[in-house]
Amino acid sequence: MRVDLGDRVWFSHYPPGVSRTLEVPDRTLVDFVGESAAKYPDRTAFIYYGARWSYARFWAAAGHVGQALLREGLRPGDRVALDLPNCPVYPIAYYGALRAGLVIVQVSPLYQGQDLRRLLEDAQPKAIFCLDIGWPNLERVAAEGFRLPLCYVAPLRSLYPLPARWFVNRVLARRGLSTRLPTGPFARSWAGALATAGEPAPPTVDVDRDVAVLQYTGGTTGVPKAAMLSHRNLVANALQCRAWFNLPASGGEVLLASIPYFHVYGMTVALNYPLFEGATIVLETRPDVDEILKLIDRYRPTQFPGVPALYNAINHHPKRDRYDFRSIRVCLSGSAPLPLEVARQFEALTGGSLVEGYGLSETSPVTHANPIHGERRAGSIGLPVPGTDQRVVDVETGTRVLGPGEVGELAVRGPQVMLGYAGRPDETAQVLADGWFRTGDLATVDADGYCSIVDRKKDLINVGGLKVYPREVEEVLFQHPAVADASVVGVPDAELGEVPRAFVVRKPGATVTAEELIAFVRDRIAHYKAPRSVEFREALPRSGVQKVLRRELRAEASATAPAP
Repeated sequence: MRVDLGDRVWFSHYPPGVSRTLEVPDRTLVDFVGESAAKYPDRTAFIYYGARWSYARFWAAAGHVGQALLREGLRPGDRVALDLPNCPVYPIAYYGALRAGLVIVQVSPLYQGQDLRRLLEDAQPKAIFCLDIGWPNLERVAAEGFRLPLCYVAPLRSLYPLPARWFVNRVLARRGLSTRLPTGPFARSWAGALATAGEPAPPTVDVDRDVAVLQYTGGTTGVPKAAMLSHRNLVANALQCRAWFNLPASGGEVLLASIPYFHVYGMTVALNYPLFEGATIVLETRPDVDEILKLIDRYRPTQFPGVPALYNAINHHPKRDRYDFRSIRVCLSGSAPLPLEVARQFEALTGGSLVEGYGLSETSPVTHANPIHGERRAGSIGLPVPGTDQRVVDVETGTRVLGPGEVGELAVRGPQVMLGYAGRPDETAQVLADGWFRTGDLATVDADGYCSIVDRKKDLINVGGLKVYPREVEEVLFQHPAVADASVVGVPDAELGEVPRAFVVRKPGATVTAEELIAFVRDRIAHYKAPRSVEFREALPRSGVQKVLRRELRAEASATAPAP
């Protein structure tokens, strides 16, 4: 299948070697990764705190797990939930389930109680994979009346090299984390699944219609709903990443996977795409900055996809000069807007390229990125990746296409756009029509096709009829030498309806007052855009993928503001 968009204006700004067209063959994720395993059987696929899995070992383990699921009575099309952080269990269970023709349900291991139960009740998986340290969350849901399916629980210590396991046990005990394994008719052994003989026969898959992954979205903005991502969607997006990065096929790529796999960005950019390439993936269970510095220094990654908060934390880490970051060549930043100053500092530190990209759960996720080896425009998410079309439409109806420089809602189409929301045809119809997906983000596209996200529609601040985009104000705050982190939300105001309030984290040892910051902003952009108040924090609330939770800040600010 070839996606050809004719002669779009942005093609003239594609870097040399990046194709304008995209060939998406009728193949599954399993086909591509199985090919890597056959081609590079002895190459290291994963490194996990010193433990290594070759491509041959990883692929064989995935086959055994897939066979174990089929022997338990699961059938192609049944759902398997992965309630896991980044660890070897995730890729083995992910590809094991796909090899059996099953559907992956992405679950954040940060979910507990009602969040977790609501997701599981919606997805109705036939099996769940988790770690022993995460088992208490499922146990709690079961105690509240949810009937658990088959539960494969892996001891975290078993994933480490043998000499380190005693130390892992001590650390878990010190932190009060559970290492209990479940008992009961639903309990299954991870070791037993790995030891299952045989492997599944290749399932019959319709790459266009069959769902590969249910990716839940909306957790920070409302009730989560499951975006149905087909095999075609996910293969296309991995191939789009390959085309955009356009790296030489050296076989020496090493990628540090600190961004979580349960998030669509991590799943595509830090798992599927590098496995297509036969790369080595260094797994980190959670994005701890001290640990990241050591992993970079030890394993010398060439690619480090991440989020702005991680890059910013490395920039300001007091021990950063003790480590060598010069192996890093390419970093794609996603999940949240990348402040210009954060990118500039990180590139100076590493010598590599840090570019902002953009995507959503509904688009597998990547739709845009700045050129790695071409013109990057300040504040822009870049150009549509190969095979992707874009337009900006009016917010009210979504039918009137706007011209260059006009602010409206960004809409995209391409082979990576989801099939729809599972079981929610009405909500699907609200965002998806004629192949065009309305993103919910306010944007402009310039005359050359470079797109800039202004803000989320819901985050727009209406100051007496004048529009204020939080990102614009945050960009200015980040320019102040005392500011380490910042977020801006709208709060009720008796006179103007809404006014901006800034939440700011100071750099260690830095001093600055609210009045100084307000004056700093007023000196650089229109006065009405400047915060009317500033609240200093030790840290900003963030989601599991390090997005600032503006919803929480808005609720806190509104609770203390006078009613309009």
